[in-house]
Amino acid sequence: MPESEIATLAGGCFWCLEAVFKEVKGVQKVVSGYTGGITRQPTYEEVCTDQTGHAEAVQITFNPAVITYKELLEIFFTIHDPTSLNRQGNDIGSQYRSAIFYTGEVQKTTAAQVMKELTQAKVYPKRLVTELKPLEVFYPAEAYHRDYLKKHPEKPYCQAVVAPKVAKFRQKWVGKLKE
Repeated sequence: MPESEIATLAGGCFWCLEAVFKEVKGVQKVVSGYTGGITRQPTYEEVCTDQTGHAEAVQITFNPAVITYKELLEIFFTIHDPTSLNRQGNDIGSQYRSAIFYTGEVQKTTAAQVMKELTQAKVYPKRLVTELKPLEVFYPAEAYHRDYLKKHPEKPYCQAVVAPKVAKFRQKWVGKLKE
């Protein structure tokens, strides 16, 4: 088993995903960025126009001996609304879509199975709209987006949106928290 693998997920604002996944046991690194679009080397400002096709996403480097790809996906599906097309809360646009960008057949099959299980269990009252696409290229976001919650806990968005998602994760996934 390799010592690390990479998962690339989009589920609304990357600040929220980054803040949660940085706390997951077995996660070695989380990088906010952009993927899934047509613009090369997009900037945050360009992605915010909803014209690049990119989603705000995170690339998670993790140790599969400590946390599995499936477990990361299970966490992912509890910290955003996978039934909301091109939005999360007040963040509206395709850059905030729910998407899984897989890097091989094993990730693709695992993601499809998790989505099928959620659908069959009727976990959500509406249909999942999460995209399942191959990862083509991931562009890291600008430095000022990294560790955003840690650097700016006083910001209204962090207090109203990011911190509650982290709290929800901590409550539901206490066994997966880093020590």
